[in-house]
Amino acid sequence: MRRTLDIATVLGLVLGVLAIFGSFLWEGGNLEGILLPPAMLIVFAGTFAAALTGTSLKTFLSMGKMLKLVTFPPTYAMQEAITTLVRFSTIARKDGLLALEKELGKLDNLFMRKILRFAIDGTEPEILRSLAETEVNYVTERHAQSASLFQKMGGYSPTMGIIGTVMGLIATLASAGDDPDTLIRHIASAFVATLWGVFMANIVWLPIADKLKHIHNEEYLFMDMIVEGILAIQAGEIPSVIKARLNSMLPAAEQEQDVR
Repeated sequence: MRRTLDIATVLGLVLGVLAIFGSFLWEGGNLEGILLPPAMLIVFAGTFAAALTGTSLKTFLSMGKMLKLVTFPPTYAMQEAITTLVRFSTIARKDGLLALEKELGKLDNLFMRKILRFAIDGTEPEILRSLAETEVNYVTERHAQSASLFQKMGGYSPTMGIIGTVMGLIATLASAGDDPDTLIRHIASAFVATLWGVFMANIVWLPIADKLKHIHNEEYLFMDMIVEGILAIQAGEIPSVIKARLNSMLPAAEQEQDVR
């Protein structure tokens, strides 16, 4: 498993910032008009406070790791895993499952090593599948918890923006003088909080939650493919059939056409 910079994530964020703030500047606005510390403090601090209240401290503190994961997601070598499993099936049919024991130390993937260890030890297929599904389910739960944090922040952020706008309007109207131009400028500043709340929700927090779900789906597919391959090896299926079955689990564009 390798980690590489996800160009789509970086490009999406950059494009979102340029599209929204670039169009604002194009229409004659200025950055000083939207970079208002009080409005930004309400949105960011308020969103973090709500997220911290609604989840555990451990999950909240893992936000940095999740952001790193989104930026540098793991890349799963699907075809390489298929090749390895097919090779194992050839060895198992020729020399038996116990012959795969010497291959365990060469495996970098801990999940494949663990499931293959169970198979070599003679674990019943039903129990082996149950053990594998239990681990996959725990991985799913952890990933869902992380994605849920950003999903919730995507809901809190616009609300904090509205709170900031209402507070700004209250302060503006309470201190309104005789100069209508000053009042108009203050009202415009009050809506900056809503801008930041909606921007962060739809360009940052919600897309990050979606990306985490996408990363989970790829890992789930990879783990499921490993389980199916090892169960097929345990059942004594021929290598070409195993290769065809595992290959069919991949998207059409990634499938290896020659399955002989």
